[in-house]
Amino acid sequence: MTDAIAPLPAAFAQLQGFTERWALPTENQRSAVRWTSSKDEFATFHEAVMPHLDAIMAALADQPIPPADPALRSLYLLACAFAEAAPHHDLYNGSAKVPFSFDAHRFEAAHGDIAY
Repeated sequence: MTDAIAPLPAAFAQLQGFTERWALPTENQRSAVRWTSSKDEFATFHEAVMPHLDAIMAALADQPIPPADPALRSLYLLACAFAEAAPHHDLYNGSAKVPFSFDAHRFEAAHGDIAY
């Protein structure tokens, strides 16, 4: 599997600008972005993707994980990034850190370097 991010399906082309930063192929790469994102970056990403979330889930509903189609794989990775980043916008007031918790860098994802 390649680390290159394919263009999103045409129906989601307006979100293409977010793939380079957010739709990364491993959990560890997405976590690194999340830990360094600003309140404004979380808000911009959330506000762009949220209106399309139902359509994204519908497009991915019958796909294997990860999707075989490169465009749908990119959409899947964007959805993963959104799921991982949304709490920072919705619950943590845009903070890259989880309040009242220990440092996220202490987590070591056993599968964090597996590319999807």
